[in-house]
Amino acid sequence: MEWRQMKSEVKKRLPEKRYEHVLRVVDMAERLADRHGISVKRAKKAALLHDVAKFMDREELRRIVIDYGEDESVLDFHHELWHAPAGAVIAREQFGIDDERILDAIRYHTTGRANMTSLEKVIYIADLVEEGRTFPGADTLRQYAQTATLEKGMLESVRHTVRFLLEKRAQVHPDSLACYNEHVQLVRETKE
Repeated sequence: MEWRQMKSEVKKRLPEKRYEHVLRVVDMAERLADRHGISVKRAKKAALLHDVAKFMDREELRRIVIDYGEDESVLDFHHELWHAPAGAVIAREQFGIDDERILDAIRYHTTGRANMTSLEKVIYIADLVEEGRTFPGADTLRQYAQTATLEKGMLESVRHTVRFLLEKRAQVHPDSLACYNEHVQLVRETKE
């Protein structure tokens, strides 16, 4: 599917405000990918499709996760996480994306994980710091993401997310904790 057609199809599936968010994530992902020497084309595709399943019915998301063999542990956590693995399935089945790097960037954009690829990190960060984000500290985190190494940007991003969940007394997915722990270690090693 060509870019223009993908954009049109994504727009049909999302409310206007969410589609605008997606376009800002595409813009941020493009900038981060270019800065870190990652395929801009892959980053743009993953960013465009990262929330394609965001507004689907919960039971449909559950069915997709189970029927397509995605990691069902996500179903034990807040339903906000479910659209990521379901979105990877939709990207493959309905948009013809067969590049596993793009699919994994979509699949893990909500939780992160240990051993993330650079593309996965770019999408995770871009989703959190796109220009429309206004949470306290967003400007600082956005600036940091655009100037620090990819590993340091990822550490600050996942740290923000884990802290947010802890403050809400919400469950933290094990992949998020593994991602955080790995990046603490990676950043520590680069200082030594």
